[in-house]
Amino acid sequence: MKLELSRLHVSYDGSRILRDVSLTVSPGEVVCLMGRNGVGKTTTLKAVIGLVRLDQGTVRLGDQDLSGMRPEARARSGLGYVPQGRDIFPGLTVWENLRIGAVAQGRKLNGEAERVFTLFPVLKDMLQRKGGVLSGGQQQQLAIGRALLTNPKILLLDEPTEGIQPNIIDQIGETIKRLSAYGLHDDGPERAAEIGQAIQALRREGQIGILLVEQYLDFCIEVGDTFHIMDRGAVVAHGAINELSDQMVRQHLTV
Repeated sequence: MKLELSRLHVSYDGSRILRDVSLTVSPGEVVCLMGRNGVGKTTTLKAVIGLVRLDQGTVRLGDQDLSGMRPEARARSGLGYVPQGRDIFPGLTVWENLRIGAVAQGRKLNGEAERVFTLFPVLKDMLQRKGGVLSGGQQQQLAIGRALLTNPKILLLDEPTEGIQPNIIDQIGETIKRLSAYGLHDDGPERAAEIGQAIQALRREGQIGILLVEQYLDFCIEVGDTFHIMDRGAVVAHGAINELSDQMVRQHLTV
């Protein structure tokens, strides 16, 4: 099911934040939304999920126009959202956190949890631990796993490597190439690599489209299919990930 954003405009307190933002995410595709801090990337995700109001534009998932729906209705229609900062419930156990998504939709978990444990095997060993005692990388895996248990057609990820040890980020690309989509294993402290390999696995399944906001350029190059670069609330460049040029990086991504 394809996600289509068409000419989105968003304002905060009279200031225009998003300007004519359009993009599509197809099933099995990883679309990287890139740009410096403050250019509108997170606002775009919030506009998709319904956490900010559109001034103009439409958000469509398949044949359904989501633009006037509340966030919970959009989630039931097939959007999964992992916000920046994860927003897990620190006082609940890992298992309780995972169940939240299904319970909110009035469902019981059957075999879906095993899929999450295949992607993030460390979680299976921590089911009775409180979410608040997990490391940053483990909390990120939990947040993604919880979103997956809502059975999304499109997964929105906001800075999934944030808080992961910077010295291992460079290893992510090679790690997700090296590991297979299934039978994933725990690489000890390399939590960021597990997140990268899980995104790769979801893409290989060819079912879930992913809209990824991410600061780490190498991570985007490894897991992405296409890119959209934002500047001052607008998309200023886009294309296949292998078309991302050094000039674009210097002009729009470097500090």
